[in-house]
Amino acid sequence: MFRSLGLTLGLVGGLATGNLAAQDWAEKMFATREHDFGTVARGADTVFRFEVTNIYKQDMTLTNVRSSCGCTSPSIENPIIKTHQKAYIVARFNTRTFVGQKGATLTVTFGGQYPAEVQLHVSGNIRSDVVFNPGAVEFGEVNQGDASEQRVAVEYAGRSDWQIVDVTNDNDNFEVELLEAHRSAGRVSYTLVVRLKPDMPAGYVKDQLTVVTNDSRVQNQRIPLFVSGHIRPEFSVTPELLVLGEVEPGAEATRRIVVRGHEPFRIIDVTCGEDCLEFKHDDELRAVHFVEVTFRAGEAPGAVQTPIQIVTDRGENRGASLMASATVVAPKPDDPAAEPPADDAGAESESAEADDEVRTASAP
Repeated sequence: MFRSLGLTLGLVGGLATGNLAAQDWAEKMFATREHDFGTVARGADTVFRFEVTNIYKQDMTLTNVRSSCGCTSPSIENPIIKTHQKAYIVARFNTRTFVGQKGATLTVTFGGQYPAEVQLHVSGNIRSDVVFNPGAVEFGEVNQGDASEQRVAVEYAGRSDWQIVDVTNDNDNFEVELLEAHRSAGRVSYTLVVRLKPDMPAGYVKDQLTVVTNDSRVQNQRIPLFVSGHIRPEFSVTPELLVLGEVEPGAEATRRIVVRGHEPFRIIDVTCGEDCLEFKHDDELRAVHFVEVTFRAGEAPGAVQTPIQIVTDRGENRGASLMASATVVAPKPDDPAAEPPADDAGAESESAEADDEVRTASAP
């Protein structure tokens, strides 16, 4: 029997005692508790991440997750979840060791001050006649602006007339080429070539291709193939947010930013959305540049925020950017303590006059 929980949430004022109530509050932290992998090829890298968000004021702790079937291997990302932070229960479908329709129940255990259990469910159909090697298109780390290519072998055993009729792709940054490599005695093999375009934006790649076959006899003719990678920015800027601080009207603040590239480059221009910033930079060919940024405050107090664009000689849309912020503040009043007291000056004058009177009165 679980204790009554004093969790605080706008919509949840108090929680009743008992296993059912404890499970109910924990279930509210999950975006979804079921996932169908669909039909996947043998050897495919098939992973789903169940999102867990702490909607309560207290820290929550994920202590364990176990699977009812060896077809799915679960793990925990970020076991201690603070308020409004997220964790993930990662479910990996073991397509290399299992085939056919499979399903598993994942039991997630909450520990610490607030114990509870939540059950998640996964299912999918692992085809034994179609094999991907490798199981996913993994580009790894790629510098922005560089072309990159990966190949996946698709093997099939069964009908001699089996074909891949299409490979659908919703990402315009991919180029896909399908080559039939071998066909004989009921065995067919293809080579799937996936290329990243050089102008692909920086960031993490997490997408999928869909291999469409002529399998009219099976329930699903579409087989997913996952694509992942990390496009590293061609240029990096330090700091990413330039804080110019508090500046009085008419005053100036100067800071320096560092711009780095994978290869030597030239800075052609530096621009921003406001006319209160001035920039100084050289036009040398080098891999590291220093840009001096000067902010000249206007008369109106308030916050100023503007993007800064760094234009390079590497071509259109191949530069760097950052945000700059400053606050124009009213001038501070003069400190009265810094001025000599008027009474002291008057006292000195009165004292001098008194001395003169004494000297006059005592003169012979």
